[in-house]
Amino acid sequence: MRILIVKTSSMGDVVHAMPAISDIANALPDAQVDWVVEKSFASIPLQHRAVNRVIPLQWRKWRKSLRSPETRAAIRTWRMEMAREPYDLIIDMQGLLKSALFACFARGPVAGYDFHSIREPLASLFYRRRASISLELHAVDRCRRLAAQVLGYTAPNTPPDFGLRAKPDGWTPSPHAPFGVLIPCASRPEKLWPEDDWVAIGTRMRSHGWQVAIMWGSPDELSLAQRLAEKIGAVVPPFLTVAQVADTLSKAQAVVGLDTGMSHLAAAHGRPVVGIYCDHEPGLAGLKGSGPVISLGGKGIVPARLDVLQALESVIASQNKIGRLV
Repeated sequence: MRILIVKTSSMGDVVHAMPAISDIANALPDAQVDWVVEKSFASIPLQHRAVNRVIPLQWRKWRKSLRSPETRAAIRTWRMEMAREPYDLIIDMQGLLKSALFACFARGPVAGYDFHSIREPLASLFYRRRASISLELHAVDRCRRLAAQVLGYTAPNTPPDFGLRAKPDGWTPSPHAPFGVLIPCASRPEKLWPEDDWVAIGTRMRSHGWQVAIMWGSPDELSLAQRLAEKIGAVVPPFLTVAQVADTLSKAQAVVGLDTGMSHLAAAHGRPVVGIYCDHEPGLAGLKGSGPVISLGGKGIVPARLDVLQALESVIASQNKIGRLV
């Protein structure tokens, strides 16, 4: 059976869809799964053991110059790749009008959320199969239940298996030395946490004898990372690709981060993670992973420094207990 997943962005959304692929592989061992995703995030599904082929697109880039010859040529190439092979089912896990339209360029029936279960209800009109999934469920659970309903197997009650495989040669602050990671940057100012509080968290990590790495992804984020690093005595890595970020996070002793894709990626790799939520409810998109994770805060609720420090010590202690049991 050939299945195409449409989940294009953003990083955290792509990560949230990974356990559904593990479920498909377990329920339908002979299934071949391909994935349509923004090119910048293509390395994430490629890390999953059950993903056969990734079809990248660059909609974020193309939409800025739809009339240019270069963009039109790139879109034609992408459409040819989408139509190269037929699929038994195309599953739109994004639930947007644009993702539903992307799905229609592939050859095969399209499935997705029904009118009452989707972020943009008109998108459901493009689907041949529709699933009723509560909007109150966590994003990971919505993806898992969608796949189960449209493919006809029982949704498992097991913990989510993200199925990610990290490479052993990712960037580290120093070879063979333990390190923690801070992720203080976000796409919107409403998500940010006070800089003095980040310094306190980094200092606590240093008290464990760890080096501290501060992740960044843009020039403005680099400036913030450098300011914090100077106060903490931390290390700022060079610019890392998404694949390099994933490999680095997979080796961290612990991670404290904002509600961003990097934090979700660290949790998906089984690391101890504390998530700081200042502008979103963690019940719908909180951290999930096989390691100890804690999500703090919510919409308009900024977590206190003491609560984050206590959560950090809690996930460290839980990970140490797991290590002793193993």
